[in-house]
Formats: sequence, structure tokens, C-alpha cells
Amino acid sequence: MTQKLLEIKGLHTHFETDRGVVPAVDGVDLYIEPGEVLGIVGESGCGKSVTSLSIMQLIPPVGKMKGAILFKNENLLEAKEKRMKKLRGNEISMIFQEPMTSLNPLLTIGQQISETVKLHKRVSSKEARNVSVDMLRKVGIPRAEAIMDEYPHQLSGGMRQRVMIAMALSCEPQLLIADEPTTALDVTIQAQILDLMKTLNQETGTAIMLITHDLGVVAEVCSRVAVMYAGKVVEDGSVADIFRNPSHPYTKGLLQSIPRMDLDKEQLYSIPGNVPMPGAITAGCRFAPRCEYAMDRCRTELPELTELEAGHRSRCWLTDERGA
Repeated sequence: MTQKLLEIKGLHTHFETDRGVVPAVDGVDLYIEPGEVLGIVGESGCGKSVTSLSIMQLIPPVGKMKGAILFKNENLLEAKEKRMKKLRGNEISMIFQEPMTSLNPLLTIGQQISETVKLHKRVSSKEARNVSVDMLRKVGIPRAEAIMDEYPHQLSGGMRQRVMIAMALSCEPQLLIADEPTTALDVTIQAQILDLMKTLNQETGTAIMLITHDLGVVAEVCSRVAVMYAGKVVEDGSVADIFRNPSHPYTKGLLQSIPRMDLDKEQLYSIPGNVPMPGAITAGCRFAPRCEYAMDRCRTELPELTELEAGHRSRCWLTDERGA
């Protein structure tokens, strides 16, 4: 059995606010194997981005974490900041949603990539520049030498996102976390970025955690997918299992809401109700208020992630023999 590169066990990330403790991530269990592309999907506010920031240990001081985040069997929740600085960008890299807010507008592209390379690889400025130019070429940026001396505002959104990918991969990380990497990009650029990520995964063997709300992106790029709702994973499995045989009512609702050319429908399907505020539902299944199959048990008891078949799990009483 392949050793897991990353394994998250019972992760809770809570924020202390003026209105009390807000559980953004409420008991997440996930894993990624070496070289795998895992998709994390769910509506806004389900805890996808907070999970990724928890892995990187970038949660602000008002946030509290408990559980275990094992990266190559090392619990990152117990790691000191000095150790995390060594891991970030070197063994674990992250691409954030909006590259314009992630890149420093006062520094050239070359300065920002070279800084990362020099920090982790301990090489000279000339060697760092050569590595940076090579990475820009690998991610398909033309005029790589010239781009090195330009500033973020001089580049298009797609080019800035490529720069972010080049920066994230410059130290050859074993895990790349991509948080909505195609947000706000046009469809053509989205396709190019996704093709680039697939190619880099195949050529370098870098494992990728792809956070998105777009199931079409998951079908295109990922080998396995985890569906999150209200701070919990409600279903996970291979892309083939999830798309062909979804088990959880929320997953079924997401798939039903995808536009299809082969069906003649005047109106797209929409899951009734709204995503609850974090911490608003404290008993039972978090999806019960919106679920057409909800039973009395669903409102009082929280189901566990139950294995339906090898590698396919669902958090629903309908999958339990006693509640079927």
C-alpha cells in the first residue's frame, strides 16, 4: 500500500470572533498520495480554503487548530515556525486565488521568483535567475528573459497566474496546493492553466490539491475528489465513482446543477435553501435542512464517513444499513 504524502485526521479550525467561536473547518479527514491530483469541491464558505491555509499553517492568531496534519508522517500542527518556513515553498507550495494580491507590485517578476529560489536552494543570484527563467519557460511564458524585469501590473491575468505557478514550482515541491487557480480568467486561459498543471504533474510527479467549485475542472484534471459541505467532507472517492455513482444527496445536487447539452431543460436545477453559517447547525447532518431525503435521525445524529466500496466513502444515513 502506497504511503500517503499528506494525511489530515480530524482537523478542526475555529476562529474566535465577537459573536463567539466560528468552526470554519469542523472535523476534516483527507489524504493525498504521492503524484496524485485531488480535487476539493463545495460551495463558498464550506471550508476549502481554510483547510488549505491550515496545512500551510497560515491561519491568523484568532484561529485555533486541533487534530493532525501529517506530511510524510510529520505532524505540521506540532511544527515550529522555523520548520514551517523551511517547508513552505520548498516541499509544500501554494497558488492563491488572485495573483495580483499575491505578487508584490513593487518588485519585478524576476526578483520575486529568484528570492524564493535563493531562500530554499542556497544558490547565487546568477544561478537563481537562471532557474527562474527556466521555470517561466516551462510554464509557457514567452519572452521569459524580458518578463523577468517587468512588474506584475504589466502582465495579463493569465500571465500572472503562470508566474505564480512558476514561483510555486521553482523549488520542485512534493505537494502543490492550488486554491481556485482559474478564478477570474477567461475560458481559453483557464484551459491553458489546467493543461499546464496536468503536464507539470505528469512530468515532475508533484502531487496537487486543487480547490475549486467547478466540477468540470475536477473531471478534466483530478483523479480523486472530496466534496465538502459546512466544514466537513461529505463524500470522497475516485472521479469516476463520484460522477457515475454519487452517493450523498449534496453531491447528487451539485452534479444535477451542471448544464448539459444533451438535456432539453428550460431551467437549471438548484439545491433548495442556503449554505448555513459556520456553527449554525450543531446537531445532526449539516445538510439535513436542505435534503429531500432527510429523516428524523438526520436532524439529531451526525453520520460518519462510511466506506461504500474500496476508496469511496459517504457521510449519509442513507448509506448505513440501519438507516436505509
